[in-house]
Amino acid sequence: MTIDSLSPPFDRLPRAILFDWDNTLISNWRCVHASVNAALRAFDKPEWTLEESYGRIRKSLRDSFPEIFGDEWPRARDIFYAHFEANHLTHTDVLAGAEDMLRTLHGMGIRLGVVSNKTGRFLRAEAEMLGWAPLFDALVGATDAAADKPDPAPVHMALKPMGFEPGPDIWFVGDADVDMEIAHRTGLTPVLVGDTPHVGDGLNRFPPAISLEGCAAISSLVKRIAATISTDVRTVG
Repeated sequence: MTIDSLSPPFDRLPRAILFDWDNTLISNWRCVHASVNAALRAFDKPEWTLEESYGRIRKSLRDSFPEIFGDEWPRARDIFYAHFEANHLTHTDVLAGAEDMLRTLHGMGIRLGVVSNKTGRFLRAEAEMLGWAPLFDALVGATDAAADKPDPAPVHMALKPMGFEPGPDIWFVGDADVDMEIAHRTGLTPVLVGDTPHVGDGLNRFPPAISLEGCAAISSLVKRIAATISTDVRTVG
């Protein structure tokens, strides 16, 4: 689908948009990558390239580290957290168009939230540092809900303060197959954004309803929908 064809569910404005965080709105991926490698070194495991990290770090830490480190994963977790906490706030880069997009959507009355597999306290610290926290009704990170993305639990947690039930009039925007999966599992409209490398067949099993280049393209789509609705209203009047 392209922006030029506004067919359902893109023929009306979303009630709410839930965003992934890393590589969707901001990037501190190199800090995540370096923190994982710090844990791998401590266990005498081969370090990963940046490309390998993209493919392997999609789940939350509590879901992925037991697979990597076995029974000793809590010690690896502590090494990761120590490295990441010391560096993440100085290595948080806003992706092009992200702040303008968020402020535009918020100004249009669209409710916004985040569902991320980044640990919740790190997510919220970054949002506060950027001055974005007031734009969101919910900032849900890993370990905040009973289970992490792609489990539906964090979506329900994020929508609760909005008073909304999941449905196709709510978009889930993210850069990875795990984001598209949670959208499919909760009945939200899956919107893929960015150019994150994809590994495996996740996007074939959970395809996006639309793929967009970045945050500016999201703004353009929403503005086009709003303009179409306004034109329809004037025509009827």
